[in-house]
Amino acid sequence: MFSWKAAVKIFFRACCRGRREQMKTNKKWEIWTFISMTILIVYLIFMIYPLSTLLRNSMILKEGGVGFANFQSFFAKSYNLQTIYHSFAVSFCATIITLIVGIPLGYFHSFYKIKGQKILQVFIILCGMSAPFIGAYSWILLMGRNGLVTQLFKNLFGIKLPTIYGFRGIMIVECMQLYPLVFLYFSAALKNIDNTLLEASENMGCSGWKRFLTLVIPLCAPSIIAATLMVFMRAFADFGTPLFIGEGYKTFPVEIYNSFMSETGSDKHYASAVAVIAIVITTIIFLIQRFINSRFSFSMNALHPIEKKPAKGIKGILIHLYCYLVVIIAYAPQVYVMYTSFLKTKGKRFLKEFSVQSYIDAWKFLDNAIPNTFIIAGTSLILIIILSIMVAYLVVRRNNFANKLIDTLSMIPYVIPGSVVGISLVLGFSRKPIVLVGTFAIMIVALVIRRNSYTIRSSIAILQQIPMSIEEAAISLGSSKMKAFFAVTMPMMINGILSGALLSWISIITELSSGIILYNYRTTTLTIQIYTYVSRGSYGIAAAMATILSLMTSISLIGLMLYSKNKNVMF
Repeated sequence: MFSWKAAVKIFFRACCRGRREQMKTNKKWEIWTFISMTILIVYLIFMIYPLSTLLRNSMILKEGGVGFANFQSFFAKSYNLQTIYHSFAVSFCATIITLIVGIPLGYFHSFYKIKGQKILQVFIILCGMSAPFIGAYSWILLMGRNGLVTQLFKNLFGIKLPTIYGFRGIMIVECMQLYPLVFLYFSAALKNIDNTLLEASENMGCSGWKRFLTLVIPLCAPSIIAATLMVFMRAFADFGTPLFIGEGYKTFPVEIYNSFMSETGSDKHYASAVAVIAIVITTIIFLIQRFINSRFSFSMNALHPIEKKPAKGIKGILIHLYCYLVVIIAYAPQVYVMYTSFLKTKGKRFLKEFSVQSYIDAWKFLDNAIPNTFIIAGTSLILIIILSIMVAYLVVRRNNFANKLIDTLSMIPYVIPGSVVGISLVLGFSRKPIVLVGTFAIMIVALVIRRNSYTIRSSIAILQQIPMSIEEAAISLGSSKMKAFFAVTMPMMINGILSGALLSWISIITELSSGIILYNYRTTTLTIQIYTYVSRGSYGIAAAMATILSLMTSISLIGLMLYSKNKNVMF
């Protein structure tokens, strides 16, 4: 049975370990120790407690008593094991293809002067910023059974294109959604390579593909490994894509959602067991990532950055063709969604006549959705910024066991499927002492714990570059520790904070997997509304809403690019 008192005692001891020498002479706590303790309690209440409730429910049997029968029931069904296999198969194949697409794209972008390079980068990032289920929906409009491309090939050439549904479709959509992640990681690694190394290898007769395989790839191996594992985790936890185009090809996150939504009234304990299995699998993948990153990471400093060469001749044509073709294929479906939003509709069909009726109809149903989106997302973002600043300072400047624990806890909800987070919050806060189900608060809690990792990682990265001596100088001049932090350190962190915050904002407004379990008619958001109308077959209204969401995402990205000093975005 979960014990609040015991848990508080454990965290209290962890927080105070190694900190007694830093207490003031009057025996009062240092303010940062209090902040560390407070953050741990927040994670205890809003993450550990719901997950422990989920675990407890998974052990309760339908007929009464406690045991592992729910887990045995899951593994006894070959269908359930098949869904896990499907998730691993899709994730593995999508990861491989994503690497094949993203690595050459990052290489060409870093080594050659490509026309329209900045615009290409914006569209590459936009491909990765859109909601996964909108990507799936756009591919259905383009290459579904009645899609534009499908009908075009059928009518003009008599060719029946392969279906976009099932394994093939999930893999394609996830690749087009996740290749920007590989591109950004690999591009960032290439910027740290000293050009003298490349020149030296060329002087020794190592150039072209040989230099790429024997020098560039090994130097960028830590970033490639990090990108590989991140893509795999994102693909494994993806809910929206297989939900829309999976059809008979069910993946594990979809099965978690179906188990809970169909069985919560009769056997929520079985659904909890399924969610616990998902937590175990994703946590193992996360720990593997942390281990590999710690074993294979090293630092590089580029005193002489790579000098880009003009892309000329046949080679230049092929490079330009590859870069533009990848971006066009990835972003064309979303452009088509925007186009269809201005067409008249009849049921599920789009007519060859322009109209803004879809926007008029959509606006009628967005009375609550848009205000709710800004209220929920805005409140979540404010809390994320405050939490991230505190966590970053504790991890970098007050590095002890308790603060390392905070850092780890902040990453766990990111790798867990959103549907699992939603289920745990429903189970944890559906009865006293804390009832949050059906309120704005539970939506905000889910978004804060799931999407704070972007801002935390960005804040930690920027703070690690700020020398401690600057803060110590302010203290030596008579400033208190807190005043030195807020007046000196935090203004220097602002670029990293804003970059991470804008990434968190984009991920918040496109969130679906947790919100679809937690929302009700009063707390519906724009993303949930889009999902609802796509499910109903109201494609015109859905296209208009998706266009509005894409516009919000684009504006956010422009803001990110403006506020980022190096004009580079990292997930």
